[in-house]
Amino acid sequence: MLSHTEVVVFLTISVVVVHVLVSLLLILFILLKSGRGGGLSDMFGGGAMSTMSGSTVVEKNLDRMTVITAVVWALTTVILSLRLA
Repeated sequence: MLSHTEVVVFLTISVVVVHVLVSLLLILFILLKSGRGGGLSDMFGGGAMSTMSGSTVVEKNLDRMTVITAVVWALTTVILSLRLA
């Protein structure tokens, strides 16, 4: 049977692992988003195509995934700050 201390350490390590994975996902999702002006995509001609077409389903889903990932990241940040304070 696990002691209380072992359970707390296991849960803390689990939250840290989730936090690192969510951080990497958040970075990936933000880098995948198209720039709104003056970005690298505009330098190579991507800006003209993005202004002609409206917001696609892929962009809307990427926005949703970014928001969900950001909320999970914020929750794990709060949990870790309360736990490790």
